[in-house]
Amino acid sequence: MVRGGDVSFKNIYIFPVRTEHVLIMLNWLSVQNLAIVEEAEIEFGPSFNVITGETGAGKSVIMGALGLLLGNRADKSAIRTGADHCEISAGFTLAPGALPKLRAFLEENALVSEDEPDSILVRRVITHSSSRNFVNGSAVNLNVLRAIASAMVDVHAANENAAILDPANQLDVLDRFAGLQKELAAVRQCWDDLAAVRREKDAFAATLPSPEEAARLRRDCEEIERADVHAGEDDELTARHDLAANSRSVIELASQVCGGLTDGEDSISQRFAECRRILRGLERIEPMKAEEFLNALDGAKEAVDDLSSELASFASEVEIDEQEFQEMEERMRLLQTLKRRYGPTLDDVLAHLDRVRERVAAFDDAELRRKEFEKREAEAYRKYQTAAASLSEKRKAAAGKLEDALSKETRKLGFLKAAYQLEFSAAKEGPLGTDAVTFLFSANPGVPMIPLRDVASSGEVARVMLAVKTVLAAVDEIPILVFDEIDANIGGETACRVGEELAQLGRYKQIISISHLAQVAVCADTHFRVAKHVSGGRTLSGIRKLDDAARVKEIARMLGGGESASAHAENMLKQAKKAGKKK
Repeated sequence: MVRGGDVSFKNIYIFPVRTEHVLIMLNWLSVQNLAIVEEAEIEFGPSFNVITGETGAGKSVIMGALGLLLGNRADKSAIRTGADHCEISAGFTLAPGALPKLRAFLEENALVSEDEPDSILVRRVITHSSSRNFVNGSAVNLNVLRAIASAMVDVHAANENAAILDPANQLDVLDRFAGLQKELAAVRQCWDDLAAVRREKDAFAATLPSPEEAARLRRDCEEIERADVHAGEDDELTARHDLAANSRSVIELASQVCGGLTDGEDSISQRFAECRRILRGLERIEPMKAEEFLNALDGAKEAVDDLSSELASFASEVEIDEQEFQEMEERMRLLQTLKRRYGPTLDDVLAHLDRVRERVAAFDDAELRRKEFEKREAEAYRKYQTAAASLSEKRKAAAGKLEDALSKETRKLGFLKAAYQLEFSAAKEGPLGTDAVTFLFSANPGVPMIPLRDVASSGEVARVMLAVKTVLAAVDEIPILVFDEIDANIGGETACRVGEELAQLGRYKQIISISHLAQVAVCADTHFRVAKHVSGGRTLSGIRKLDDAARVKEIARMLGGGESASAHAENMLKQAKKAGKKK
C-alpha cells in the first residue's frame, strides 16, 4: 500500500497550462485490433497526460501503438486474435510557423495536407503479410515515417535508463544541451573530407605496381609498341594472306577471262568489231537507228574493255614474290603471339597497352602523387583539428552549466545535495571530435564523485534520466515526450517530486506518461485509465478519460483501496490542484 499523507505538493505546476509553448500536439490516437485492444480512441490534452491501470491491463499496448506510429517494425503477432489486420492512426497539430525543418521535409516529400496544412495524420495498417504506412493519406516507407516521427516525439522507457550510463550518450547530452549541432556537423563534415582523402590515397597505393611489376609492365608495353599494331590489322592481314596463298589460281582465272574478253583470237572484243561492220550496212537504210545501235554497241565494248582491264590490274596486285609472302606470314605469327599473351582479340591487346601505359605512368609519377596526397591529407587534417578544437572548447565552456542544471533538477527529485561533474578525456579522433565525457555523480556531501555508470540503484538512475530529460526539454525542439513507467523503483516523497517535474515539463511540452504511482498521477492535467474485461469469452482492453469522481477512485486503487485510500486520494488531488492554482 502506497502512503503519501506527508507528501508536499508545493512545487507542482499544473494550472494554468501554457499551451502557447506547445509546438506540436498529439490530438488523438486510435487503435483497432492490436493485441487485446479491439477498439480504442484517446483524445490527449495539451500538457501532462497520465495513463494508469492494473498490471496487464493493456498499458503496454498503448505504448506499442505509439511505437508503431513512430516507425517500429510491425509484427503480425500483434494483430488481435481472430482479426485479419490491425490499424493504428493518430492526428497531430502543428502550431503556426513551428518546426520549419519538419514542415520543409513534409513539403519536399509532398506530404502536406491541402485542406489542413497544419495537421499531420499518420496511419499504419498491418496485415498478416504486409504493413502499409500513410502520412496525410499518402503512402510512405518506414524511413520517411521515422524521420517525421523523430522530429515530433521522443519516447523514453524505464528499461532505457541504462542509456544515460553510456559515455557516448553522455557526450550527446552535452552537445544537445549546449546547442552544438552546427559545430558537430562541421566536425563531421571535416572528418568525412579527411576520410575521403585517405580512402583515395589508400586506393592509389593499392593499385600502384611494385618495382618488379612495373618492370614487367614496361616490357609488355615495349613489346606491343614495337609491334606497332592497329585495330583490325589481323583481319585485314588474314584476308590478304588468303588471297596471296591462292594467287596462282587467281591469276590463271583472271587471264582466262581477259582472254575471252579482249585478248583471245575469238574474243568478245573481236566479235564487237564484226558486229559493228555489219551494222554499218544499216546506215544506208535507217541512219538514225543505225547510229543508236552503233552507240550502244560501242558502250558495251567499252564496258568489256574496262572489265578486262580491271581483271588484269587485280591479277597484277595479287601476284607477290616469295619474300613478301614470308613477311606477311611472320607478321601474322607476331599478331597471334600478342593475342595469345594479351588477348584474346587484337582490341584486347590494344586495351591492355592503354592500361599498362596508365599503370607505368602512375608508377613513374608515384612520388609526385604521394606528395599531392600528403598535402591534401595534411590540409584536411588541419581543418578537422581546428573544427574539433573549437567544438571541444565550447563543450568545456558549457560543461559547468550542465553540471549546475543537472544538480538542480536532481535535487528536486529527492537528492537534496546531489552534484555532478563532467570529466573530459581524450578520445580517438572521429566524427564526434576528440572528446570523451564521463558524468561523475555524488548523491550526498562527502561522498566521492563516481562515474554515473557505477551507480547501482535503478531508482537513482531513473531520477537522473528524468533530470536529463528535464534539462534537455528547454533546448530540444522535440515537442512531445512519452515516458513509459520512468517512475519505476521509486516512491514516497521522490515520487511526488517526479510528478512535479513531469507537470513542469508539461508547461512547455506535451507529456504522455504511463505510471503506476498515485503521487505522479495526481499531478497530471489529463488522466486516462486502461482496464481489461471479458466479452464473449475473449479478454479485451479499453481506455477511457477519467472525470473527477472516476479519478478519485483510480487514485484510491493505486493507493491500495478502501475508504481511507479514497479519502486520501481526494485529499491528494485537492492539494495538487490547490498548489497548481497558486503558481
